[in-house]
Amino acid sequence: MDVPDENADSAGLLRGQVAVVTGASGGIGLAIARQLAAAGADVVIHGRTRSVVAEEAAKNVRKLGRNAKVVLRDLADSLSQQELVQTAWDWQGHVSAWINAAGVDVLTGEASKWPFEKRLAALWEIDVAATIGLSRLAGARMKAAGSGAIVNIGWDQAEQGMAGDSGEMFAAVKGAVMAFTRSLAQSLAPQVRVNCLAPGWIRTAWGENASPYWQERACRESLRGRWGTPEDVAQAALFLVSPQADFITGQVLCVNGGFRFGQGGERLSS
Repeated sequence: MDVPDENADSAGLLRGQVAVVTGASGGIGLAIARQLAAAGADVVIHGRTRSVVAEEAAKNVRKLGRNAKVVLRDLADSLSQQELVQTAWDWQGHVSAWINAAGVDVLTGEASKWPFEKRLAALWEIDVAATIGLSRLAGARMKAAGSGAIVNIGWDQAEQGMAGDSGEMFAAVKGAVMAFTRSLAQSLAPQVRVNCLAPGWIRTAWGENASPYWQERACRESLRGRWGTPEDVAQAALFLVSPQADFITGQVLCVNGGFRFGQGGERLSS
């Protein structure tokens, strides 16, 4: 994965700011951390256990001339959530942007073989409960400081629905995150902006090894006719935490290349 060009148009957009990205040791979180650093932010890189990958991400941030701090915590633990927030603020005394990109991968590896109930519980613990806990903790500090931006991660199909175990799980989990985002934006207004990104078919670990059926479907269901990339999501995250989005809060922004519906407004069937 290429590091964003520090001379791109976004360079300097976040200069002097500190951003925290959870789940930054891979996938979408890693791409967001790199993008925010390229825009001038110093970045707290959170990971759970992948210290080598997290340190490599920090190294890339430093190559862009920014500071980076790695913090490893299991977000299933509420005490660890509090420690992450405290450590982030202690680092440079303030945090301007908080991105909750941490999530459980239940589509690949050993977790893909877990029973439905276990996968749902794991998703709920990290994707929902940890997002809520961290957003409230960080949001309270930002509100007291008078400014800040929070971005959560939803799913573009949560409100339309998708058949199957994965569709049911992710619709419930990411739908909850999207609903929570809208409410937290009202709680923290006007000082703090809270928005949610709803990615569509993004080529992360699962997408790279998906079957021909899913490869075709991902392209067919996007008006752009291709998979999205973690960098596509990262660009949107940068926009939402930047001054350019100062009048945007309580919104869910789909990053899916435009969703293609069948005739009569029905979803394309599998």
